[in-house]
Amino acid sequence: MNYKELANLIYPEAKEITYYEEKYPTRNLKEGAIVTRFAPSPTGFVHIGGLYQSLIARKITKQTQGVFFLRIEDTDQKREVENGITGIVKALKDFNIIPDEGMISEKEEKGNYGPYQQSLRKEIYQSYAKYLIEQGKAYPCFCAPEEIEEIRKKQETAKIRPGYYGVWAKCRNHTVEEMAQKIKNGESYIIRFKSLGREDKKIKHHDVIKGNVDFPENDQDIVIIKADGLPTYHFAHAVDDHLMGTTHVIRGDEWLSSVALHLQLFHELGWKAPKYAHIAPIMKNDNGNKRKLSKRKDAEAAVSYYEEEGIPEEAVKEYLLNIANSAFENWKRANPDKTIEEFELQINKMSVSGALFDMVKLLDVGKTVISRMSAQKVYEEAIKWARNHDKELEKMLEDKEYALKIFNIERGNKKPRKDISKWSEVKENIEYMYDKNFNEKKMEYPYQVINNKEEIKEILTKYLEKYYETTDDKQTWFDKIKELAEEMGYAKEVKEFKANPEKYKAHVGDVSTVLRVALTGRTNTPDMYEIMQILGKERIAKRFEKAISF
Repeated sequence: MNYKELANLIYPEAKEITYYEEKYPTRNLKEGAIVTRFAPSPTGFVHIGGLYQSLIARKITKQTQGVFFLRIEDTDQKREVENGITGIVKALKDFNIIPDEGMISEKEEKGNYGPYQQSLRKEIYQSYAKYLIEQGKAYPCFCAPEEIEEIRKKQETAKIRPGYYGVWAKCRNHTVEEMAQKIKNGESYIIRFKSLGREDKKIKHHDVIKGNVDFPENDQDIVIIKADGLPTYHFAHAVDDHLMGTTHVIRGDEWLSSVALHLQLFHELGWKAPKYAHIAPIMKNDNGNKRKLSKRKDAEAAVSYYEEEGIPEEAVKEYLLNIANSAFENWKRANPDKTIEEFELQINKMSVSGALFDMVKLLDVGKTVISRMSAQKVYEEAIKWARNHDKELEKMLEDKEYALKIFNIERGNKKPRKDISKWSEVKENIEYMYDKNFNEKKMEYPYQVINNKEEIKEILTKYLEKYYETTDDKQTWFDKIKELAEEMGYAKEVKEFKANPEKYKAHVGDVSTVLRVALTGRTNTPDMYEIMQILGKERIAKRFEKAISF
């Protein structure tokens, strides 16, 4: 018996690999076009690192008129979660990272290089495993899990490198006849790759991000097909990336140590390997120590967290691009009106060390992103978020015309308002504009400098009776507050007060604070003139009366 006959015994129904080579022809793309993928396992929530990879992958394929596809690597079916694919598809959709090909729901896909779900490609992997067996480059291994564990224990005792290689690879030296007989006897087996590598030899490799690296050759006879007939990640990704025309594999740098094995698999299968780009992980400062963002410890590790908090998808993407390429922040500052699609990401200039995740910085980006939006856009995004997460806010926003007036305060100016960093902050930031919320809230009135009750009462009463006119423009409105300040012994200008503090009780800014606090219950709000224009004289009077009675 020869290897070809052994391969036929193991996979009698498997097609010749030429069938798949013809079925999935080389992609007809322009020179330099990048084809890459996001290839998660449906084993839980999508990690922010996965979104980071997807954003980069999508970006560079767009820049080169290439293809970005979503492949689901579900060969480890014991770890799968229900609706895992739906969660992955939704996570990308929430951030408007739409693949050109691949899975679009739990069962649907688009594109000509599918199935894009590895568990549905079993026959394809078996054909290529059969091909390797025919070449004498793979073999059936009959070792039971207990035997593998025994080998590992012996290696540990002897303090040598663990694994199935060299003299420890018990099944690789069986004759073809012995292998065939064991199969005919009904013994269970897996398929292993027969490595000709030597651990004492080095391979040199150029990683697109990491630069030149070298590794020991792979000498492990790794499993390529498991007992359930499905492939391991190592084998499946090689077959799929070849047939799907992947030019670049973009993945986390925890896979860097596997490069020697993966290049070896491509070589032994007779294929040109894709370029590998290993992304540094997103880190977190934990009491002075840097560690990877953890699914177990950190809420912000889950992509769903950002949607639940209402952090705008554009803010998350801008922040991640800033981590990816330090030039992005300056570019965005110089081009505030340009979209991130217009920024050219250079993957070979990405950081080789892990960037620290900074929530404060992300929320600052959120404030800037929201400040650039129109009132209409803010309203649409806020109510969309509220429908899913905050029914009280949704009810507040029912009067769209009124809500638009609120959101339009200080919007479109040279220096627009930056009081909202995420949609979950909207209610807190606008509730004082709603009489019901304002009246029901326990008020504290933090007046600050001017805190004498009679003085406050006089300021509020005089302002309304003598100075406030709904028809005043902004300059006239502020001039009248200055007049009120002067009448009551306060400096009309802050600089006058600073020059002669003993001459005045306080200054016009402190008088304005009294008006603002009585009106809103807050010391910091957007433009008070615009707030008054929206509330109108009758509602202002009621609020002042409440402040006086309090």
